[in-house]
Amino acid sequence: MKNLLILFFLLSCFTLQGQHKGAERTMLFDADWRFHRGNVQGAEQVSFNDSQWRTVDLPHDWSIEDLPGTDSPFSPDALNGVSIGFTVGGTGWYRKTFAVPASAKGKRLVVEFEGVYMNSDVWLNGQHLGNRPYGYSSFSYDVTDKVKPGQENVLAVQVKNEGKNSRWYTGSGIYRHVWFKTLAPVHVAQWGTYITTPQVSTASAKVNARTKVRNTTQKAQKVRVVTRFLDARGAEKAKAEATLTVPARGEQEFSQDVTLASPALWSVEDPVQYTALTEVYRGRKQTDRTETKFGVRKLAFDAKKGFLLNDRPLLLKGGCVHHDNGPLGAKAYARAEERKVEILKASGFNAIRCAHNPPSPAFLEACDRLGMLVIDEAFDAWREKKNKDDYNVYFDKWWKSDLEAMVLRDRNHPSIIMWSTGNEIPNRHKPEVAEVSRMLTDYIHQLDPTRPVTNGVNGVDPDKDALFATLDVVGYNYARDKYVSEHTRDPDRVVYAAESFTIEAFDYWMDVLDYPWVIGDFVWTAFDHIGEASIGWLGYKQSKDFYPWNLAFVGDIDICGWKRPQSYYRDALWKVGDNVSLFVKPPTPSFPETNPKPETWSNWKWKDMVASWNWEGYKGTPLEVEVYSSCEQVELFLNGKSLGRKKTNRSTKFMATYEVPYQEGELKAVGYNGQNQAAVSELNTAGKPNQIKLTADRTEIKADNQDLSYVTVELLDASGVRHPKAEDLVKFELEGPGKIVGVGNANPKSLESYQDHERKAWQGKCLVIIKAGKNAGEITLKATAEGMGPAAVKVVSVKE
Repeated sequence: MKNLLILFFLLSCFTLQGQHKGAERTMLFDADWRFHRGNVQGAEQVSFNDSQWRTVDLPHDWSIEDLPGTDSPFSPDALNGVSIGFTVGGTGWYRKTFAVPASAKGKRLVVEFEGVYMNSDVWLNGQHLGNRPYGYSSFSYDVTDKVKPGQENVLAVQVKNEGKNSRWYTGSGIYRHVWFKTLAPVHVAQWGTYITTPQVSTASAKVNARTKVRNTTQKAQKVRVVTRFLDARGAEKAKAEATLTVPARGEQEFSQDVTLASPALWSVEDPVQYTALTEVYRGRKQTDRTETKFGVRKLAFDAKKGFLLNDRPLLLKGGCVHHDNGPLGAKAYARAEERKVEILKASGFNAIRCAHNPPSPAFLEACDRLGMLVIDEAFDAWREKKNKDDYNVYFDKWWKSDLEAMVLRDRNHPSIIMWSTGNEIPNRHKPEVAEVSRMLTDYIHQLDPTRPVTNGVNGVDPDKDALFATLDVVGYNYARDKYVSEHTRDPDRVVYAAESFTIEAFDYWMDVLDYPWVIGDFVWTAFDHIGEASIGWLGYKQSKDFYPWNLAFVGDIDICGWKRPQSYYRDALWKVGDNVSLFVKPPTPSFPETNPKPETWSNWKWKDMVASWNWEGYKGTPLEVEVYSSCEQVELFLNGKSLGRKKTNRSTKFMATYEVPYQEGELKAVGYNGQNQAAVSELNTAGKPNQIKLTADRTEIKADNQDLSYVTVELLDASGVRHPKAEDLVKFELEGPGKIVGVGNANPKSLESYQDHERKAWQGKCLVIIKAGKNAGEITLKATAEGMGPAAVKVVSVKE
């Protein structure tokens, strides 16, 4: 009853509690749901007794949780095995009991789900609201006629993640946010504001705002829409007004044009945003108010000039990214999405291809805010299956609704530069596939004519010409060998590597530099993910026992957010400042028990290299050392003795290789530009670890029951050197208004729990994710390990 009274108060005070979408109309609906893993009869009924169910907060993903009766989320018998990392889906139920004040009578009440994986059915007070199969679409239900004002109401959601429906880890459940909206009878429709910038220069920009107003009354209404355009500081820069009649139980679109003088242009370097403040009036009474962020920017794609942002050429330094957040599973906390983008941006990326589904709104908001370009992708399958239970089952009935959900929801994001209709669609050479592609492209152009439509195509050959003709820009998957020949056949085609092999990073990037019609390279993948288990080591089509592999082990960045060797190489390739890094090929393979020579098995691998100078028992053995650098030259030192200088430039692929007889001590690489030292990287032999170091990425977080702090745990020797082979078990204890919501170590074969309060280190590190509670205060994380002194770090949660 306490929670019901609190919710009753919140719904009565929307002016204080509205958030995220700008008006006194929207409230986060994530707290205090009841959850049951498994199917039960009658759970949609109000009278059902859910008192024995767990209480959970959203976002929630049950597939990342330990399986019942175990201490691990993994099972060798998982139905979809390798594809989803040996995790388990199934059926789950959610219920939320809440009260709506009597004052809400006469309002339109809407529940909006950002994403439920998958095949959700929703009931309110025992009445079925609808079904939504696709797990990546946002959707909503008008519950006005089913809510009981002044009484208890029960919202029930059944989620069915069953069968073989995906080629990667999806998660299971209500893994994105839920919102409760209270709207006047005359209001801005869902995703009803559409901002475009048809003319852009540094001197001025023409901005068009189209606003769809919905009238749910029985009479036509004369409505005035006022749109104010605010700069990043909140200053009004332009204003437009229009009055039209909105038909009874209908909609009317308002179109308003303004000119912004000397606009601040959105770019990857300076991602400044404006806000369109939309006010709806009936007479003098304001009935609705929304805020829509947008960017003033200009896109162009040209086979001779390449991709241009605001009339300036820009090469797309891209990566493909699945939607999971590592130890959190699919849970789309805003901070988890933001951190992912921050890490990729710091690693030189300026573009992301969402693989292969629409991302969360929080992810796109982070890209807008941080200056990351996005290819927003709809589907992995159309009518023909890749897995028997994938989107092919739903395509004919749902493709239009799901495209609308993506494009209408996302089209105001300045970060999005292209819409993608799909990836590696089977039988791409068939006329009927080209016909479907044309259908999808035409509908997207209808919804948003300002951006090109693309698709990730493998098997690039002339027999795909009919498909290519339906696309504005063509994504080539693993087809750099066709760049020149296809350009000769069709010199106006603009292309990019929609997927590329990390091991061929140098060649792919040189093609982008050399061929203007190739506008970018999107590596598979930028961030590692759960599922597609072991493709970075074992590959796809090997008759191997993949278990216990559960991570792809393919990303530039691992699932904890730490750079892997190939990411350091890309720093040199993309010239992310003056940089130098060094890595060593182990004298025995890193995973000898599964495959001694990964290079011969997987196209998606990087070389077996590690940042370690701890090789006990190999004294005097020659070890291969690679130095990656954007500097002109590098010099390698072993215990202060020079092993020679070598050039690092295009002719050497920005890499220098040494053979170094092993001896303990310090291995140091120095990068030079001319005779000036520009960068240094060191590997030191570590002694036995005897101390723990805790580093929080943020020591102050919001006390909103959502914000996160990521704590890196390192096992160090007496000199403060991390031991690269330490795998000690570290135990954690948390005090204060927060909780541990995830632990991890990026070991692709670890079967440990992501939920437990302990984790083994891998390569001397592990990770703890702390979530703030509802109350402000000091949160203390303590860590202990056998034979090491304890460590602690403090994080303060504050009320906004």
